[in-house]
This record gives sequence, C-alpha cells and structure tokens, in this order.
Amino acid sequence: MTFAAKAQEIKKELVNWRRHLHQYPELSFEEIKTSTFVAKELDKIPGIKVERGVGYPTAVVGTLSSGSGPTIAVRADIDALPILEQNNVSYRSKNKGVMHACGHDAHTAIALGTAHLLSKSFQKEEIKGKVKFLFQPAEEHVDETGRSGAPYMIQAGGLENVDAAIALHMSPENRFGEVQINDGYSMANVDVFRGDILATGGHGAYPHLGTDPFWMLNQVLQMLYGISGRRITPLESAVISIGSIHGGSTSNVIPDRVKVQGTIRSYTPETRDILRQEIKKAFGIVETMDGRYELEFIQEDPSLNNDSNINNIFKHVIVNNYPDFKIIEKPFGLGGEDFAHIAKEIPASMFFLGCGVKDEKVRNLHTPHFDIDERVLPVGATILAETAKTFLTGSDNS
Repeated sequence: MTFAAKAQEIKKELVNWRRHLHQYPELSFEEIKTSTFVAKELDKIPGIKVERGVGYPTAVVGTLSSGSGPTIAVRADIDALPILEQNNVSYRSKNKGVMHACGHDAHTAIALGTAHLLSKSFQKEEIKGKVKFLFQPAEEHVDETGRSGAPYMIQAGGLENVDAAIALHMSPENRFGEVQINDGYSMANVDVFRGDILATGGHGAYPHLGTDPFWMLNQVLQMLYGISGRRITPLESAVISIGSIHGGSTSNVIPDRVKVQGTIRSYTPETRDILRQEIKKAFGIVETMDGRYELEFIQEDPSLNNDSNINNIFKHVIVNNYPDFKIIEKPFGLGGEDFAHIAKEIPASMFFLGCGVKDEKVRNLHTPHFDIDERVLPVGATILAETAKTFLTGSDNS
C-alpha cells in the first residue's frame, strides 16, 4: 500500500489532531500543553524515541531509526499568534485572543501523520537511517535575546549528524491541488531597525530657539522611502516599512526625542548589507540639522535558501503520487520563516501547500478568518513521508 493510501486511512486522525491543536493554541515560548499533546501522540508510535526540552522546554523531538544510514529532519512549528479568531466553526479557538492563524496546527498534525506513515517502514527495516521530527516552538516571535525557536534547537544539538531537513507551509493563496516550490532564496531576511532622533526640543511657540526632532524625522522618512527603487534596483527584492513612530506628549511642547521603528526585508546577504548602510545614511542627515541619532539593528530570520536537490525530490514525489497537481515554481514572498536558520546549517527545503478555502471570506495567513481545506492534511503527510524515504533509500516506492 502506498503512503498516499495509508495517509487517507488516517485522515480522520489527522483532522482530529489538527482541530484539537486549533482549539488550544499557545503563543511563542508558551506552548506547554501543545508540546505535551505532541509528546503523548508520538509515544503511541511504535519504535519512536521521544525527547522533550531540546534547546527549549517546549521543544519536542521524535526519532525513528533502523540500522546505519543518513539522517533527515522533518520540522513542524507549533506556536500560534495573538489574534482573536472570527471563524464560526466547532473547532474555534478556546483561548481568547490566541489563534492558529498561520497553519502551525496543520503543520504539527501533518508531521505526526508523517511519523505514523514511516514507522512501519522502519519496523520492517525497509528504511535504513534516521528521521528526526523537530516540533519547534516560537517560529512567530523572537525573545529578548533576538532568538526564535530554531536557533535554540540548533544550539542544543537538534541538527547534530543530520544530513538534510524538510518542511512545508500552508498556502491559502493557492487552492487544493497546487504546490509552490522554489530553488534558492524563497523567503526574506528579516531585520528590525530602531532609531531615536535627538534634538533640544522647546516651546511650540518658539521653534526657532531649539531644534525639532519631528522636522528632522520628516527628512529621514523621505530618504528611507527612497531607498528601495532609488538606491537599490527595483529588480532586487528589498522593502523597508515603518511600523511605529512615537514622540511628544502634548500639543505645545516640541519634544527632544522621537522614536521610529520599522522592518527590513531582502533576499540576498548583499542587499541586506546595502539596506543597512543606506538606513544609516538616512539617519545621518539629522547631524546636518544640529541633531543626533541612535540606531540599532536587530537581526531576526535569515533568508530561506531552498536546496534544489531536495526540491527535485519534492517534485518527483508529487508527480508520482498526485499527477493532477499543479507545481508552481516561484518565490514565496518577503515574509520571514525561521526554518531558514536550519537551511543555513544543512541542505534544507520548504514547500508551500495550497490549502485555500473556496468561500467569500478572506482567509490569508495571519488573519482572524484563516482556515484550511483539510484535504491537504493527508497530502502533506504523504509528500513529507515519501520525500524522507526517497532521501534515505533513493527509492520512492512504498
């Protein structure tokens, strides 16, 4: 029996796992009940070794192994977002203000299904080597040290002796039957910048007697918005967005400080460096206006660099198992993804699996109406299981 057929047999379990997780979402670094649920489900799988707290208390690793051979990791993120769900469904979030609005509930359920599919092959010794299932906390946010979940697991040895890694992501922009795959840079470097513009401030009636940080900020903003497309070619993926400006407390006082914060998105390391240099130049203009500035950059996720060899396995598996599916080959956009930390360490790749629901609602990622076509659950488990087996054995025959 093929993995695709076996996955259809456990579709009910896949749906139940996903809906349970959807009802009880937890924020980044707080996935206590989620990790307990994952560990308990893994413990039911024959032959799997389960470890908790790998790099972070809510991280879970399950390992299937048989004999000697290569090792591949299957990564699933388990955290949710601070969003109030507006779906009127039986499995609606019971944790008010917290929602699985990015599909991590589906990713986790699919990885559990993948482990079930591969378990029997390992028991029968049809596969030699190891598959490590990395159930990773905190993909959505970084902590006060600037780290998300992946760096913690990597530092704790989660990738030790691992030869490759694979993952998937829900894609509501694509319909069921569509899979998006891209070689090379596919998601963005994510940096945050925080700048303070310092002046003397003064009385609102006598601006000429002091210096005004808002006036300086106006010049800085013009320069920032001119970087992409003017200082960097429009053909290069590069975005600077201002997300926060704070300054002053009353109408008749010119403050002595204005704070501005934004995000920087790019694909290549070279563009990332140029953007930082140009932002420094933009803030530097305040010094010609008798002001000062303080500027810091916080580096979050690197750009996701997908391995073409792994992508070839993805495509081969999809064509063999789902010949009617459409494979779309283009980058995923300028969103960030901390699986990119894993892809910096070892050959790795992520694909986007179309899950769009056909109705009148806007169900994009990170929105209160996000939902999925649950037919993708057995499909995702099949693709990951077949890809892992192909990588370990060189054959995708189940």
